Amino acid sequence: MDDMKIAPVGSTISYDELSKVDIRVGTIERVEEIPKSDKLVKLTVDLGDHKRSILAGIKKERPNPEDLEGRQALFVVNLERRKMMGEVSEGMLFDIGYADGITPVLAVPENPVPNGVRVR
Repeated sequence: MDDMKIAPVGSTISYDELSKVDIRVGTIERVEEIPKSDKLVKLTVDLGDHKRSILAGIKKERPNPEDLEGRQALFVVNLERRKMMGEVSEGMLFDIGYADGITPVLAVPENPVPNGVRVR
């Protein structure tokens, strides 16, 4: 980690812009391989009142992505649906470190909380 160069802070956004992003806690119930993809896995995420399929490019980042099953993490849930590799993603996993070239880790609540709780 000592070799990492800290990226500059992004451009300023308003509180109104930030409030548009809906971030929720969810539990990763299942991790499945996406055929023919060397990066993507399909996560089945329990968000409290419903479940979603969220595709995440974590296959190369972790020796065994299935180890994430049962873990809580943060997800953006109000993104447009996106089709990739024949599958539809209904959100985005927050993963810390990828953009900075370090081994990513999950953004997780400090203690277990109910699925679906909003981040603010």
